[in-house]
Amino acid sequence: MAVDHSGLDRVYRGYIAALNERRFDDLGRFVHDELTYNGESWTRERYRSLLADDVRRIPDLHYDVQVLVVSADHVAARLWFDCSPRDEFLGIDVRGRRVVFAEHVIYRFREGRIEDVWSLIDTDGMRAQLADRGRQ
Repeated sequence: MAVDHSGLDRVYRGYIAALNERRFDDLGRFVHDELTYNGESWTRERYRSLLADDVRRIPDLHYDVQVLVVSADHVAARLWFDCSPRDEFLGIDVRGRRVVFAEHVIYRFREGRIEDVWSLIDTDGMRAQLADRGRQ
């Protein structure tokens, strides 16, 4: 029997739309005041700063949801990025070169807002792309 998790699906897609539209002041609708990010306690303001800094470093940043799995209180997503970070990003000297990469992220929601985030970004894939281009 299929379970309808469309409410959480809509909330998550609204969150992604807010990120893509740079509406960081709307994060209170989607993220609790306190959350954990990869096991570390964060405030929503710190999380907002991380997201805003990503946009500063990557002006063409766009969150493309490729895979979305929703349960009663969890969302798992494969997010795809095709962008050009200005300088260094995640310890990688990109210098404005275009890279494509995935982020695999799991969120736990409480009362319709994000409380836990586990994120894994394919930095090895980015390094390999840049190394391949350097050999060409």
